[in-house]
This record gives sequence, C-alpha cells and structure tokens, in this order.
Amino acid sequence: QVQLVESGGGLVQVGGSLRLSCAASGSIFGINEMGWYRQAPGKERELVAVIRSGDTTNYADSVKGRFTISRDNAKNTAYLQMNSLKPEDTAVYFCNAAVRTYYTGPYYIRWGQGTQVSVSS
Repeated sequence: QVQLVESGGGLVQVGGSLRLSCAASGSIFGINEMGWYRQAPGKERELVAVIRSGDTTNYADSVKGRFTISRDNAKNTAYLQMNSLKPEDTAVYFCNAAVRTYYTGPYYIRWGQGTQVSVSS
C-alpha cells in the first residue's frame, strides 16, 4: 500500500509564502511523475504543477514565476514553494504521484488527502 501525505498548508497574508511537502511511503519501487493540484470551493480540481522523472516541469499559467515544484527522489517527496501568494490561490492543495511497486510493474496514480491553503487580503 502506498500513501501520500501533504503538509505545510496554512493561513498566510497576501504576498506571503508557503512551502508544501508531499511524502510518499509504503511499498514503492519507483515514482514517475509527481504533481500538485488544487481545488477551490465550487470549482473543479486543477493542475498547479507537475515534475517528471527527468525533472522536467510544467506549471499552470496562473502560478508561473511564483510557484516552484521540486522533488527529492531519495525521500520520495515532492515540494511546492509558493511565493507572492494571492487570494485566488486559496484552495485545498492535493498531491499525486505515479507509483509502481515492483520492477516492470505498472504505474498507479495515488492521491494525498489534501492540505488547506488560505490567503487573506
């Protein structure tokens, strides 16, 4: 069983910063890509950033230049550094990962439980 646990959310003022962490644990042979998504009240879940096994990254246009995704493969952990936060960044942030549990096995998508980020004006 593989679990993802997010941490680092909280309440911050406009212009502030937060760093989210997503730690994967369990029977993990390898992780391909890891991503951060967010869901604001009344809205659909949207992609924020993704980092692939070669450390290539993609960002939503709304966070480019403000957010940075990174990963520590030795710790099976992804991070999301969020700077210059805006009220519209307020949402529950979820991480996911494409994980396989044995060599040549398929990759399965696993999700964390989410962490709340609130930006006050």
